[in-house]
Amino acid sequence: MNVLKPHLQSTVFTLLERNKSQRQIQRLTGIDRKTIRRYQAMFESEKSASANSPMVTTGSETAVTQTPPPPRPPATDGSSKTTTFNFARSASEPHREWIEQQVRLRRNAQAIYQDLVDQFAFTASYESVKRFVRALRHTDPEQFDRLAFAPGEEAQVDYGEGALTRDPKTGRYRRPRLFVMTLRYSRRSFRRVVWKSSKQVWAQLHEEAFRYFGGAVSYVVLDNLREGVITPDLYEPGINRLYEAMLEHYGVVADPARVRDPNRKEFSA
Repeated sequence: MNVLKPHLQSTVFTLLERNKSQRQIQRLTGIDRKTIRRYQAMFESEKSASANSPMVTTGSETAVTQTPPPPRPPATDGSSKTTTFNFARSASEPHREWIEQQVRLRRNAQAIYQDLVDQFAFTASYESVKRFVRALRHTDPEQFDRLAFAPGEEAQVDYGEGALTRDPKTGRYRRPRLFVMTLRYSRRSFRRVVWKSSKQVWAQLHEEAFRYFGGAVSYVVLDNLREGVITPDLYEPGINRLYEAMLEHYGVVADPARVRDPNRKEFSA
């Protein structure tokens, strides 16, 4: 059986109320006449049922009581799941403060349970810790640390990709690279469009940015792109020699960002 969508049903009923024929409704809506005939029967049955219902008189006008719409489903409260969990009855409640610290560090329930057993001689089951951690994550919103910087302390630098533009040298359309250096304190930015990048161009763009700002910053946070970083490493990254010598001349320290860590460097994009 072909069931029409609600808006099509309303269209058919409206046209039937206006005494349109089945052929006219088919021409206007494109709905098959068999389907229109079935909904016409439904419409006539509802119309006859409403005609037999009690009338409500208001002044000189008479109106037919309409069938009330079906009740809406009860609204779901996002906190209902957390209110059903009884923290006080959980075996993990005595260690709640420590567990909350571990949850903020984004440790999973298995690791938290293992440390509870090792450090606090925890005797309850892993499932109890799992339920406790799940409830804490549902009630405690994700937190982020706000970083504060002094003027001239840090700058973030990166390359972006521009839109298709005609290369003035070749006449062909290419995507240029956009060099961006942004100060963390004031968020003031220096931008330059380049068609070709290299280690030397990368270092020269830094010098142009320092001249534009009227001075150098204490350290620069950059991505692990090859113009600046030879060997990405969390503790001892390998900086290319030309770039390192340029930064040393200005007294600037390079601080490559962690791989796939956008929260550490978000202003230079």
